[in-house]
Amino acid sequence: MTIGDISPKKERKSRRSKHVADEKAPLLPKRQDEAGGYDEFNGASFTGAVFNLSTTIVGAGIMALPATMKVLGLILGIAMIVFMAFLTDASIEFLLRFSRAGKSTSYGGLMGDAFGKYGRIFLQVCVLVNNIGVLIVYMIIIAYDGLLFYVGDVLSGTSSSGVHHAGVLEGWLGEHWWNGRTFVLIVTTLGIFSPLACFKRIDSLRFTSALSVALAVVFLVITVGIAIIKLISGTVMMPRLLPDVTDLTSFWKLFTTVPILVTAYICHYNVHSIDNELEDSTQIRPVVRTALALCSTVYIMTSFFGFLLFGDATMDDVLANFDTNLGIPYSSLLNDAVRVSYAAHLMLVFPIVFYPLRLNMDGLLFPYSRPLAQSNTRFACITAGLIAVIFLGANFIPSIWDAFQFTGATAAVCLGFIFPAAVTLRNHHFIATKKDKMLALFMIVLAVFSNAVAIYSDAYALFKKNSGAGPRA
Repeated sequence: MTIGDISPKKERKSRRSKHVADEKAPLLPKRQDEAGGYDEFNGASFTGAVFNLSTTIVGAGIMALPATMKVLGLILGIAMIVFMAFLTDASIEFLLRFSRAGKSTSYGGLMGDAFGKYGRIFLQVCVLVNNIGVLIVYMIIIAYDGLLFYVGDVLSGTSSSGVHHAGVLEGWLGEHWWNGRTFVLIVTTLGIFSPLACFKRIDSLRFTSALSVALAVVFLVITVGIAIIKLISGTVMMPRLLPDVTDLTSFWKLFTTVPILVTAYICHYNVHSIDNELEDSTQIRPVVRTALALCSTVYIMTSFFGFLLFGDATMDDVLANFDTNLGIPYSSLLNDAVRVSYAAHLMLVFPIVFYPLRLNMDGLLFPYSRPLAQSNTRFACITAGLIAVIFLGANFIPSIWDAFQFTGATAAVCLGFIFPAAVTLRNHHFIATKKDKMLALFMIVLAVFSNAVAIYSDAYALFKKNSGAGPRA
């Protein structure tokens, strides 16, 4: 059995009124206790589902959004954030509607229903590529903050171009072996990532997801507070409202923001898992829209106030701007608060992204085995193996970020837009309208265009970097 070839569960309106007893369900409908018995699991709540989906959405990409405002200007930038939220809602609606029609209970099952075995495998491979890449980058940011390799690490510190950047722990306690990058990651992996990765139900992560969202709000509140203080004191100016297009180069630069905006709302690989556990399955659409509204609000405010605070000095990763003097009292303390809250936020995002990674790895390796949640040995081996791969990637190949700018971004837009649109155009159950097909075609064009822009810009930057690093006369 695979996560894509699961016997469908009948549509349910409330798990309190009717217990679902389907041994081939992707998740256990009961919770095993320490004595080996089972308690009843009555289903996930609306609030818990919203927090889990919101945490899936808000990851490292939030830090790149203020830079998109610098390129697009506030009006166009905010309009694009709102537009992408609506487009994401439409793509998830495609997933859910065609899943209901084909009685699929997973993303892999939907792709298998529409395109057969190889469609399901392609989906699983994309989840693996995207999520492993994202989690490696998260680890790098937490202990190395190396999004663009110009900012010091968040916790442990690092050196770049011969200049050492002290991390938060190093700044507080001095330079020691026990606050170095490798040791910090070992402690974080064993103390936080591994325990949180051991939950068999995504609803079990609702409290850590709520805390993760709260930490993102902490970063936002600090940024808003600093911006307002500086605005009142007259040390910041109102940011540019429209893009500054003066030549062909500046015009093409506008399109470099498309991949960031396209991937800002990728959460599709967790939608089915959250839907499967909901107490009332009819709530999934309100859950999706509430999560998108919450994340859009956070995105807009972060973009607006981040750009307001730093203006044209806004870096591609706005966290880098919090490595300098902010020009207000307690600047150093506020910088540390921002960096620590962001690192903690990513630590709690880790398990929610890891959850679908493990399910899809199991479906790829053991397509005909019983459900993963019913096999403790398989569950433990896959969990340990994936965590080990991610840990080694973050420690020994930090330049993996360059590679995943190509593979991760490509897999992400496939998961978010190309696959839902392809299922709609395939129209296996003949429920797609003409409007659906036109929107699906637009999604594919946008996704392919954003991939082309991302690959071109990354390849060009890499070429320039390598040519500049060559021997000099």
